[in-house]
Amino acid sequence: MKSLFNRTLCMLMFLCMHVSLSADEGMWTLFNLPDAVYDKMVSEGFTLPKSWLYNDSCNVGTGSAAVVNFGGFCTGEVVSPNGLLLTNHHCGLGAVRAHSTVENDYVLNGFCAMTYKDELPNENMFVAFMKKQEDVTHILDSIGINSMSSFEQGVVIDSLQEAMTEQAKAIDSTYYVEINPFFEGNRYYATTYQSYPDVRLVFAPTKSMGKFGGETDNWMWPRQTCDFTVFRIYVDPVTGGPAPYSEKNVPMQTTQYLPVSMNGYKEGDFAMTLGYPGSTSRYLSSYGIQELRDYINEPTWQVRGVKQEVMKRHMEASEAVRIKYDSKYASSSNYWKNAIGMNKCIDSVGIVNKKREMEAIIDTLHYPGLDLKKLEGFYKARAVARRTYTLYRECFSRQSNNELAVRMAKYYNGMPVQGPADKPKRQYTMFEDNSDTWDKALDSEALAVLIKEYRERLSPEAMKAGYLPSFYKRVDKEYGGNYQKYVEDVWNNTILMKNGVKIPVRMTRKMKKDMGIELSTSLVETLADIKLVLDSLQDSIQTQERLLCAAKLRLEEDRPHYSDANFTMRMSFGQVGGYTIGGYDSGYYTTAQSLAEKMLRGGEIKDYYVEPNIRSIIDTKSFGIFTDEVSKTLNLCFLSGNDITGGNSGSPIIDGHGRLIGLAFDGNWDSLSDDIYFDASLARTINVDIRYVLYLMKQWGIAPHLLREMGIE
Repeated sequence: MKSLFNRTLCMLMFLCMHVSLSADEGMWTLFNLPDAVYDKMVSEGFTLPKSWLYNDSCNVGTGSAAVVNFGGFCTGEVVSPNGLLLTNHHCGLGAVRAHSTVENDYVLNGFCAMTYKDELPNENMFVAFMKKQEDVTHILDSIGINSMSSFEQGVVIDSLQEAMTEQAKAIDSTYYVEINPFFEGNRYYATTYQSYPDVRLVFAPTKSMGKFGGETDNWMWPRQTCDFTVFRIYVDPVTGGPAPYSEKNVPMQTTQYLPVSMNGYKEGDFAMTLGYPGSTSRYLSSYGIQELRDYINEPTWQVRGVKQEVMKRHMEASEAVRIKYDSKYASSSNYWKNAIGMNKCIDSVGIVNKKREMEAIIDTLHYPGLDLKKLEGFYKARAVARRTYTLYRECFSRQSNNELAVRMAKYYNGMPVQGPADKPKRQYTMFEDNSDTWDKALDSEALAVLIKEYRERLSPEAMKAGYLPSFYKRVDKEYGGNYQKYVEDVWNNTILMKNGVKIPVRMTRKMKKDMGIELSTSLVETLADIKLVLDSLQDSIQTQERLLCAAKLRLEEDRPHYSDANFTMRMSFGQVGGYTIGGYDSGYYTTAQSLAEKMLRGGEIKDYYVEPNIRSIIDTKSFGIFTDEVSKTLNLCFLSGNDITGGNSGSPIIDGHGRLIGLAFDGNWDSLSDDIYFDASLARTINVDIRYVLYLMKQWGIAPHLLREMGIE
């Protein structure tokens, strides 16, 4: 058996040899970084010891200690001894929007705090530092984790997580532990974190720069976007540790921060990222990829495209509405375009067939418990329910742009109960007034359009399965199919949209007739039917996918492996440089001249509009200390061969000496299938040059104090 594994491995290595010669694939955990990977980093230009990443005391190193989980959805890095923090503009956009009004529109006009007192606190924002990581697979294996259902696994993991958190709190009361599955559940690692809840806004560029190119350029190269925002971490003035917001809190004092480099880069230079990639599925079977393409991505982009048309029209008609929905639209549109691009790459690269070839080899090895025919059957059995679930989610659940849908979800998922604990009949819930965060005209039209969209895209098989919610009967009978009128009546009459009104916890006869509650009940019942099918097959699919991953690891046991991303800290490395496709040479950086040329088209393409005062600082011929030695001008963005995905936004791009040279903010259109299949010849990370960031802070923000804080005179 061993010889068969080795012969097969040699064949696979021959087939994939161009990958090893083209780029550096891998999202590596730090505490168990293979020596072979570190040696390769050194051979490509990394000059620091391994302990800079993770030391022998099982703690993060000097470099990784400066990188944070930003808000649970992005990455950030500390860049000064006073807790100054950089992340992407689109990561901080929600915070900027929350402080914006029509009179003081920080999203549109930017923001700069000149003193600590001017820095703005942000409700519900946090950053978390990883303190250490360890393998706890042996503990979970000893109690038979893989023989349990997914529900039972969740209970056991939560229990161990709570026990480890108590142990961590004995060391520091602000520590907590999270346990995550790795390698499709074949390994489990526990990560200790320390969270800081007082994070304040310091600097935001104008929308024209922080989002330059907008949706026109999203996922595209070349880019000129100055995608950054600046925050600061505040701490308790006595302990110096994490503390909830207080006017008495002071900026964090730390020796663990990334020094900013003004030396730039050249083609072939070492480049490393540290960050929190959200989710990849590179071990996913060919059947899982088919499901992703046909039943997740396709209905996602179809529905979001319709929804975004409504949002865009209302946003263009009102500045107040635009402020409320800017970040929501950007988030929706980002993954809309990603789904389109990923499907394009899945087909053009032939990923399903490539996976099938690998699975055919694995199938000949008869790995214990693995049955690919069964796996195929499980996926087929849930195909209708899976596509319908995506439609349901996009039309009714994932509704950050629809307040009624949000309130329906909160109502059924449980809200804080008020009233006397000993008198259930007098207990109630209540919605507070948050009308400054949404717009009724936009929301109601969007929901009406999506109700119509769900029905029209529902397949005959889904209709037969009973996946059309019962409220559609009322729409047909009483409203003649007029979805807009139906939604308006629901909105105007339901208790769910009455701010400050007590909603009894116990269902009353009157509430049963409430149109909003009736709509909610109908949707919940349909979702339960869909989930019944999905849940009945989930454990079987999960088991077979885990065994398939284990078989692949066994097949390639002589090579180092990394796990799929799961929003835990990872390191990736590569080189600065572009790519070639179809005879097109991408180049590897953009300059001020390319921005000036696009700005001239601002009249015809709104995403290229830039204010005159910013145009003047870009049109200059002299950029002083920010001038690049190679291009002899200001570099804006550059490409590197790093392995990233969503969640890495804001990750530092670090040179071989541990210095910050840029911030990762996007991937390129030609490799949008990298979440499931890494194409080394095309995969590139798009980064904003740190000198571009500093130049804008100095010349537009007039913020030399922030540059001095980062060591730039």
